Amino acid sequence: MVFLKEKRGMKNILKIKSSFAFTFKTCVKLTIIFIANPYENDINVITLHFMKNMRTFDPKDLPIPQMHQFLLGAVGPRPICFAATVDENGVNNLSPFSFFNVFSANPPIMIFSPARSGRTNTTKDTHNNVKKVPEVVINIVNYDIVQQMSLSSSPYEPGVDEFVKAGFTDLDSDLVKPKRVAESPVQFECKVIEVKELGTEGGAGNLVICEVVKFHIDESILDENGKIDQHKIDLVSRMGGNWYCRADENSMFEIQKPLTTIGIGFDQMPEEVKNSSVLTGNDLGVLASVENLPNETEVNEYKLIELSELFVTLEDKATELEKELHERAKRLIQDNKIEEAWMSLLAFNN
Repeated sequence: MVFLKEKRGMKNILKIKSSFAFTFKTCVKLTIIFIANPYENDINVITLHFMKNMRTFDPKDLPIPQMHQFLLGAVGPRPICFAATVDENGVNNLSPFSFFNVFSANPPIMIFSPARSGRTNTTKDTHNNVKKVPEVVINIVNYDIVQQMSLSSSPYEPGVDEFVKAGFTDLDSDLVKPKRVAESPVQFECKVIEVKELGTEGGAGNLVICEVVKFHIDESILDENGKIDQHKIDLVSRMGGNWYCRADENSMFEIQKPLTTIGIGFDQMPEEVKNSSVLTGNDLGVLASVENLPNETEVNEYKLIELSELFVTLEDKATELEKELHERAKRLIQDNKIEEAWMSLLAFNN
């Protein structure tokens, strides 16, 4: 338990009221209101924060399987690199890796990691291939091919062609030897510029640093402006255990990037808003992203036009009024009416 804040002077305590505000910003909050003298309206407020129960680990103390589970269970969803490589004899290999991402646009750099086996400490065929033939095609995985992709990850013997085993169509690449997966919506032909081995024990990663030299995009996933439509591409990603995630209309949402605006931040928000029992951390993040708060004139006009009935109804019920205003603001935030949400919140003390 952490003592956070005390407001106003406290005289002889006549009554104690407590209210629990279960918000999931960073912790659970308990507000205790001491009414020292009801006739002088002398109120003292103490807010206590109860931190979440956290378990702490030192990686050196954990067995590799447990460390692996914690990492993959927490870091996700992870994009999937469906890597096509060839050995020195030109034999195809196709395998998925979720230790993967894009790291630069100029030059266009992607990195994936075929880690050593945690059980046997052996290296993957993909790792062995790119050291001998430093080229790879990174095929992007969408929902249409996720089951075939999973099949290709079976521990086939070296020399087995996963294109054939998993029923994929191979396409010749333009600039590299490995084939492309015809069924993949985007295919990146890459030169491997470095393989950085992070260790020699089981579970150690091997960073394959790739530069994109050509790529191919299925026209059906492009929008009218020639950009990749995030709904049409229907991407999938890896999580912990056997879990995957599908990026469709049920799981995606937009947040405008604060590239041209500078939000006021949490430190400029009124305390009664920051300590709201109704608004979540996400709600407060939206509110803190505005450049300026509405001025007093704007708030009073809004209060007169939109909130007068509410203020009359709850004229002698300040606590209930404040809660109603916060709940109204929450609904407005959900409707992306952020200025109205602020005016509802600021109306309480105006």
